[in-house]
Amino acid sequence: MNAILRTVAAGAAAGAAGTTVLNAITYLDMAVRARPASSTPEESARRLARAVGMHIPGDEEQQQNRAAGIGPLLGLAAGVGTGVLAAGARALGWRPGRAVGIAATTGVVLLAANAPMTVLKVTDPRTWSAADWASDILPHLGYAIAADAVLRALEP
Repeated sequence: MNAILRTVAAGAAAGAAGTTVLNAITYLDMAVRARPASSTPEESARRLARAVGMHIPGDEEQQQNRAAGIGPLLGLAAGVGTGVLAAGARALGWRPGRAVGIAATTGVVLLAANAPMTVLKVTDPRTWSAADWASDILPHLGYAIAADAVLRALEP
């Protein structure tokens, strides 16, 4: 049981560190390019609530504010969950080199972030421009680099 708890804790730490780096890169991109914040997290929260038959309570403004909080929480859950998944894979013996581990983690976290939004029809990656892809891939690559570093640092 201790090994499982250590794996989950290491994964959660790696996911939290990765998510922090992802957010920092995203906010830096917004500052440098003067681009607005994305509305996809809050739209995802609204559509997910509808898809599972839930109603976000409150008047229109309260619903908007709640969705603005729930959306980023979903992103945090995806980031921490991906870190736990990566730690679990390592605990089961998957020990790739740094480049392969980072590439795999980038792919998994991109799926964790974008697949739900694609399924919910919040976005369609097939319509993204090169700049859209870059502004999505680079923060997720930063996530993977940070998560990999934390997992390697916490290994016995």
